[in-house]
Amino acid sequence: QVQLVESGGGLVHPGGSLRLSCAASGSPYPIYAMGWFRRVPGAEREFVAAITSRGFTRYSDSVKGRFTITKLNAQDTVYLQMNSLKLEDTAVYYCSLGYSGGYFDHGDVGFWGQGTQVTVSS
Repeated sequence: QVQLVESGGGLVHPGGSLRLSCAASGSPYPIYAMGWFRRVPGAEREFVAAITSRGFTRYSDSVKGRFTITKLNAQDTVYLQMNSLKLEDTAVYYCSLGYSGGYFDHGDVGFWGQGTQVTVSS
């Protein structure tokens, strides 16, 4: 059974930083990419950042230059370093994984984590 265990969410002031972690286990196939989406109440879940097993990264325009995604392949673990956080970054952040390029091109997510709350508030 595939599990994605997230950690690192919390409350932070505008301009502050948080680091999210996600560890995958139980995957029956090699993981092509892992990444993060987020959702605010009443809105669609939106892509944030992702990284392939070879280190190729992609970011949404809204977080580019502020967020950095990194990985530890041996442990199927990804990290999302979030700096210069803004009020509009408040959301539930979901870790995900994909098994093909469709993950980047079409959002073909294989599995989702449970989500971790990030709140940016003054």
